Amino acid sequence: MKKSAAPSPVVSPLPSVGLAEDNVLLPPPPASKVEVIAVLMAVAAMCSVQFGAAMSAPVMEMFGSVTTTWLRLCIAALILAVVVRPSVMRYTPQHWIAAVGLGAAMACMTFCFFAAIAHVPLGLAVAIEFLGPLCVAAVGLRKGWGLLWPLLAATGILLIARQNDSWTADTLGLTLAAGAALGWAGYILLMKRVGSLFKGMEGLSSALIVAALLATPFGLIESAGHVPLEQLFYVSFLALLVPLVPYVLELNALRRMTTSAFGILMSLEPAIGVLAGFVILQQPMSALQCLGTLLVVTASVGALRSPKKTR
Repeated sequence: MKKSAAPSPVVSPLPSVGLAEDNVLLPPPPASKVEVIAVLMAVAAMCSVQFGAAMSAPVMEMFGSVTTTWLRLCIAALILAVVVRPSVMRYTPQHWIAAVGLGAAMACMTFCFFAAIAHVPLGLAVAIEFLGPLCVAAVGLRKGWGLLWPLLAATGILLIARQNDSWTADTLGLTLAAGAALGWAGYILLMKRVGSLFKGMEGLSSALIVAALLATPFGLIESAGHVPLEQLFYVSFLALLVPLVPYVLELNALRRMTTSAFGILMSLEPAIGVLAGFVILQQPMSALQCLGTLLVVTASVGALRSPKKTR
């Protein structure tokens, strides 16, 4: 989950590999070492997101998904704001419009995804959510290719949604997962704009503050203004798993690999979601559901590897 403050790979504020402080050019590490470190970081980030989402399920069942997600956003926004210290008083209306748009997309994505996993298996929720970035990627493909990969992914999702001759999801769960997909697609499109307006990580930090503020009324309504210390303790740990630790790992991975290679590697996320659901939540998968997961992963890799439109 993916996934409430995880950044888009195209807007990484970190410098390229080989650059150090004081503009001193350093020799890059050996290619083989770089590749292994980057892959390990990316895989660790995906595992943190998906296993963090799986561990969130019992906490949300105890205290409510809305309050738990609200606290997660608030804690993540607070930590990142302390680290980044965004210059909010210097922002123009253009900056705030972009930050509010991205924050709204992040709030939608996070709320919908974590609410969805209370109604549908984690692997299915991740697969549906993955349709968001997949459709964004498919739009940029040459004529004829764009429709193939989302259709393949949709076929995989239908297979994942069936188990023992019955559906594993209700209408509400599917709707919430689709909302998460829309939020993720919006996040990708808006992050590009934010990355061009803000310096460093200020855009992400500001958007995360907006997301937390947008979530506050809903969190206060469900919690009635009362947050147990036990819930605060659990959510503080979960906020590290999603999104803070994945964010740091992804940014450092992107310093050592291309964005296309990173995107292809992230295509493994639906499979990791299935594994997390099986290990943490005891959600078994049939052979057809495993095939469906493979189709979703294949569709994502295919969309990223297909020829793009020329301008």
